[in-house]
Amino acid sequence: MIKRICGFFTLLAGLLLVAASASAGPIAASSNTTSLLNEAVNGSWRSAAHKERDQYRHPVQTLEFFGIRPDMTVVELEPGGGWYTEILAPFLYDHGHLVEAAPPVMGSSGFMYRMASAFDAKLKADPAVFGHIKLVAFAPPKQLDLGPDNSADMVLTFRNLHDWMNHSPETLAAVFKAAYAVLKPGGVFGVVEHRAKPFANAVESSRELHRLPEDYVIALGLKTGFRLQGVSDINANPKDPEDINVHQLPPDLAGPDSEHAKMKAIGESDRMTLKFVKP
Repeated sequence: MIKRICGFFTLLAGLLLVAASASAGPIAASSNTTSLLNEAVNGSWRSAAHKERDQYRHPVQTLEFFGIRPDMTVVELEPGGGWYTEILAPFLYDHGHLVEAAPPVMGSSGFMYRMASAFDAKLKADPAVFGHIKLVAFAPPKQLDLGPDNSADMVLTFRNLHDWMNHSPETLAAVFKAAYAVLKPGGVFGVVEHRAKPFANAVESSRELHRLPEDYVIALGLKTGFRLQGVSDINANPKDPEDINVHQLPPDLAGPDSEHAKMKAIGESDRMTLKFVKP
């Protein structure tokens, strides 16, 4: 899939500056990041349905690509149902700090209220796994404060960019600025997002397909002040034609029953995985 955006990298070659490389809990203490991540991924608190999605989301490889360590302060943006929270919370439980930037229960309505309420209940139901999490109210564009400036080692977002883009391009840009502000110099902004066709209209592809073109996201990161340290195909899916709404694919299968077999054969969406660094 790298070849699909090589033209973009050639265009921006002069701009892509690479930054310098930077047990009371539910899993046993270890100095080995891979072992700790695998313990979290295989934890009994994760459902079989969530583990089934590992084949598409590659959580260990993705988090290792971002450079996560168990002693970091990590901010996860809009965690939804907490799929990644189930991995991050035990991984960071003993030596790190996990901040969940989630929609507040109070003040939310409709779908956002149901999602926020379910996430809040999930955390309270299992303090042995989630007991060390800090919650901050996050509801762009009105609530964007992720914590003190220069206080986090890593900010992560998984398949959320299109939601903020669908509010407005300015809202998505504001989220990038908020992530930049809370990160320490050398901190990582890790992005996974449904991928649209290269150089597609970002507003239209986001609204109609819930996808964004990778070149648009990279350009936004650079404009915000980040440096692009890495691009990975960990979460790429060459079977995905990138011209269908991601909700037609697993796990949602929102299209007609007659298309479900075809969608299952494709699998989950093709996704970009980008590692930005604050200089």
